[in-house]
Amino acid sequence: MSRFSLNLLGVFLFCLFFTVEAYAAADCNFQTVTDVNFGSYDVLSGLNNDSTGSLTVSCSGQTWTTVTTSIGASPNSGGFNPRQMLQASGTDLLNYNLYTNSTRTTIWGDGTQGTSTVTTSIHKNHPWNGTIYGRIPPGLNVGIGTYSEALVVTINF
Repeated sequence: MSRFSLNLLGVFLFCLFFTVEAYAAADCNFQTVTDVNFGSYDVLSGLNNDSTGSLTVSCSGQTWTTVTTSIGASPNSGGFNPRQMLQASGTDLLNYNLYTNSTRTTIWGDGTQGTSTVTTSIHKNHPWNGTIYGRIPPGLNVGIGTYSEALVVTINF
């Protein structure tokens, strides 16, 4: 083997074992959030008052990103079960809750106090659309008025 061939082989072996890796950090954010609007609540009805809201999360950077979505406790009740909306012109509280599933059996929270979070993998070219399932139980004795509550929704990735 000539001296030129050996030097070339040395360069080739160096390149073979020298690799560079780089990963782009994921960046995720809410594209849209739609409120859970229950409409009118009939205190005399024996039926649940169900409604839905939605959120859309998108990510960039990595091809796939695992995202966990949590919804905070009720500022009015201090917990998750029940959450409570406050009457705008009074002091009445209206019990309700938010769920991860359409059967409304799993409370969407932060993973504490018997609640669950939602974890999904999001592709950088395909946002995730999540549904928030809400329910006000029947038989609550509350005054006439508008009720509302603001909650913190968090995404961890």
